[in-house]
Amino acid sequence: MHPFRVVFAGTPEFSVPCLEACRTSGAEVVAVYTQPDRPAGRGRKLTPSPVKEAALAAGIPVEQPETLKSAEAREKLAAYRPDLMVVVAYGLILSRKVLAIPRLGCWNVHASLLPRWRGAAPIQRAILAGDAETGVDLMHMEAGLDTGPVLLERRTPISREDTGGTLHDRLSLLGADVLTEGLGRILAHETLQARPQSEEGVMYAHKLEKAEARLDFTQPALALEHQVRAFDPWPVAEGEIAGENLRIWAAHAIEHDTQTAPGSVIMARREGIDIACGDGVLRVTALQRAGSKRISAADYLNARPELRGNR
Repeated sequence: MHPFRVVFAGTPEFSVPCLEACRTSGAEVVAVYTQPDRPAGRGRKLTPSPVKEAALAAGIPVEQPETLKSAEAREKLAAYRPDLMVVVAYGLILSRKVLAIPRLGCWNVHASLLPRWRGAAPIQRAILAGDAETGVDLMHMEAGLDTGPVLLERRTPISREDTGGTLHDRLSLLGADVLTEGLGRILAHETLQARPQSEEGVMYAHKLEKAEARLDFTQPALALEHQVRAFDPWPVAEGEIAGENLRIWAAHAIEHDTQTAPGSVIMARREGIDIACGDGVLRVTALQRAGSKRISAADYLNARPELRGNR
């Protein structure tokens, strides 16, 4: 009996658990596609993607085309004779011609409950919107942007302690879990029932822009809390506190009526620095000065004792 042949396509750390799920599923991962090496770090040295590093460590052939639009690139993919292509945060749009190459088409692991948050930054957009729940969908890919029918789904609540980083890590593992189930059922010769996405509730998770991380204290405190959590670890929220521009790493909203002008420090203690907002108060508990490292509010107040107490 011929082995079930999988081509995996992915690039960032988020994709690595899914690659491992393919490797341990009983299928044969015949090739890994990932983005070309990019400059990174202070020295701008060409750096391989996390998926490339994992593939090379496992002895899997790696392909890094700039595009899959050429006939030559498609012929190379077809030469691997894939039964299935699994795509997880790859970074390239796949055309209909590419999607048609694998015998069973292409699957995608997407970090949202579709059709909500199609697109590039579903994890952060869910936190920014104050969603109570998110998850991962295993989707059969179509030519549209995250429009394909859903095969399997996993859900998880979003707590007020979740950041972009913690939710990223949890959804990465959930993605591997849902992919493991899907591959296991296919290898057991089951037919997965595809559920078409609803035409209602479609939301697009546009790519994050660094300018979005700027805190506007005329906004409600809860919206600013969402920003702080969503933009940890990148691009990190920024705001001005008592005349100093700071990166804001951790903060939470407090219901509090105040007539103080938004952006004003109304209280500063070890527990945090309370800042008046358009509605409520934002308590900042971890921050970072220019050229320094992340510190607690208590440590920051040691450097700025004039802010301590009520104001």
